[in-house]
Amino acid sequence: MGSSEPWRSVLMICGEYMEDYEAIVPFHALQSYGVRVHCVAPGRLPGDSLITAVHEFTTYELYTETEGHHFTLNADFSATRSDAYDALVIPGGRFTEPLASDPRALALASEFARAAKPVVVTCHSQVVLAAAGVLKGGTRCTAFPSLKRVVGLAGGVWVEPSPVSLCVSDRRVISAIGWPAHVNVLRELVGSIGGRVVGGADKKAVLFLVGDYVEDYEANVPFQAVGGLGCTADAACPSKGKGGRCITAVHDIDVGGDPRKVCAERHGHYFSITKDWGDVRVLDYDALVVPGGRSPELLVGHDEVVRLAREFSENGKVVAGIGQGLLVLAAAGLLEGKKCASNLAMKPIVKLAGGEVVEPAESFTDAKLLTATGWPVLPRFLADLFDLLELRVAF
Repeated sequence: MGSSEPWRSVLMICGEYMEDYEAIVPFHALQSYGVRVHCVAPGRLPGDSLITAVHEFTTYELYTETEGHHFTLNADFSATRSDAYDALVIPGGRFTEPLASDPRALALASEFARAAKPVVVTCHSQVVLAAAGVLKGGTRCTAFPSLKRVVGLAGGVWVEPSPVSLCVSDRRVISAIGWPAHVNVLRELVGSIGGRVVGGADKKAVLFLVGDYVEDYEANVPFQAVGGLGCTADAACPSKGKGGRCITAVHDIDVGGDPRKVCAERHGHYFSITKDWGDVRVLDYDALVVPGGRSPELLVGHDEVVRLAREFSENGKVVAGIGQGLLVLAAAGLLEGKKCASNLAMKPIVKLAGGEVVEPAESFTDAKLLTATGWPVLPRFLADLFDLLELRVAF
C-alpha cells in the first residue's frame, strides 16, 4: 500500500512480557498502512528478542498471563531521538512497571508530549505517562481499571473503559483499556498523524473463516487492521454462533531460522465470532480471508465451508489464504492453475491442487487470489489485500 518509502514514522517502546497483541497489532498494521515502525527497548539492541505475554480472561477474577511470541527489536533505544518520529506507542504489560522508572523512557514520553505528538498507551502503559508528568492538568485518560487511582494521582481525569472498545483521545494522548480497543486506537492514531483512508473503506467488508486453534496473529492482526481502516470485519465459524469464542494457537516461528523446524505451539488469546453462520451472505462481502494455524483442519471437514469459499471466487470476490489456510482453498479447487506463495508445509498440497509455488514469494497475488506464507509477512499480505480492495492511506 502506498509509496515504497513510508510517509510517517512511529516509535514503539517495548520490553519483556509486553502484551502480545498490543505489540504486534500496531507493529504490523501500521506497516501495512505505509508507516515505518521502529521498536526499541532499554538496554537492548536491534536484533535482540523479547518474549511477549498473552493476557486473557479465563475462569479467574483477574486475567491470566501466559507466554506469547518472541518479538525482535529493529532499532537502538540508546540512539533514539523523539524528533525523528511522528508518534509514540507504548504497549501494555508488566514491563511498563520498570519502564516507568527509566529516566530515558520518561524523557522520551515528555518530549513527545511537549511536541504535541500523539502518544498511544494501552492497558498498563499509562503508568509511564503518569510518572513522566504527562497527565498533569486534567488530561482525560482510560486504562485497565487498576490504574484508576494512578491516573488521578498523576493529575489526569479518569474515564471508565466502557465499552472495552473505547478509545479516549485528549491532548494528543490516545488511551484504551487494551487490545479489545485496537480498531478504534488504529483509526485515531492514523488520523492524528495526518492519514486519511482513500477508497471508500466504510463500504468494504471482509469475512474471516475461523475455528479452534486458528493461528493467533493470522486471525487477529488482519481482523484489526481491516477494521482500523474503517472496513466491516466479520468472523464466522460453522460450528459456533455469534458471541462464541475460538481458542487461538501461538505458533512461535523462528523468523529467519530453519524453515524445516517445526515451531512450538501454545494457547493464545480467544477470538470472538461476530456472525452467525446462517447469516453469512457472499454478496455482503468484498473479500474472504482464511487464516492458518490448525483450524483449517476443522474447516475443511465442513462441506459448507468449501462451498462458501468456492462461491466467493465464483462471484468475483477477493479470496485470501495465509499459511495452512491454503488447505481450504485447495479443497475448494481455487488453486488450480494459480501461482501461490506457500510455506514449506503447504507446498505439496498446493502442487496436488494444481497450483504453482512461487519462490521466494512471501505474499503473492494472482488475479483475485491472494496467498501468503504465514504471520511474519502480515504487513506485506495486508498491503496486498488493501491493494486488491483498492484502499490506501494517504498522508
